[in-house]
Amino acid sequence: MGSEKIYQMDFSKVYRLLVNKAEKKGRTREEVDEIIRWLTGYSQTELEGMLERLVPYGDFFRDAPELNENRRLIKGVVCGVRVEEMEEPLMREIRYLDKLIDELARGKAMDKILRK
Repeated sequence: MGSEKIYQMDFSKVYRLLVNKAEKKGRTREEVDEIIRWLTGYSQTELEGMLERLVPYGDFFRDAPELNENRRLIKGVVCGVRVEEMEEPLMREIRYLDKLIDELARGKAMDKILRK
């Protein structure tokens, strides 16, 4: 799938996929929300508001209040590409979230996922 197509996807649809992935492995929506808030700086109220309207996935990241500085500590492979080596900045932000949700689904502890 091309970058532009991903950027135009509705955030609420992607969010449901992320939550489903986590819940299938025994994790919770609350944990997904905590990861998203940590990564982007959105409050829970802001996050819930975005789920109620059409927000392109790219805009969700472009408009993030405060991307966490520790996100650069996220390393590893997502979709066959190392996230830390991705050249497209917006796609890197998206893949950071993918990587964190992968870690959650694999049973990693939250303090490790959030790089504490």
